[in-house]
Amino acid sequence: MATSTAKDNGYSVGDRVEKVCPECDEQLGHIVKSVTKLGRVSRVICSECGTVGTFKASSAKLKPDKSKQKSGDPYDPSKTYKSGQIMEHDAFGRGKVVEVLENRMIDVLFPDRLRRLIHSR
Repeated sequence: MATSTAKDNGYSVGDRVEKVCPECDEQLGHIVKSVTKLGRVSRVICSECGTVGTFKASSAKLKPDKSKQKSGDPYDPSKTYKSGQIMEHDAFGRGKVVEVLENRMIDVLFPDRLRRLIHSR
């Protein structure tokens, strides 16, 4: 008997889901922190304020997405980025810098998942 993994059901840790953040009071991208054995998202982290919370399918209430109104500059690894900055990547689309790391790396939240990119520092 084959077992189903989280990825078979569509979600794994590090993926991105939309949810209304109770702290920010707006619909934002959240990073999946944990999934159940059945592959359902159980805990998420807000990409804006860092709040950890539960995820239920009904908690993904729709509100206008303000991040789509912001335009970003094209991604350039020779530029320096800061947390909260919006960028346009050729392959991954629009993303938001979530964290600036010490070793010339940044974590960027794209529509599909969180990705680590390089930048000049």
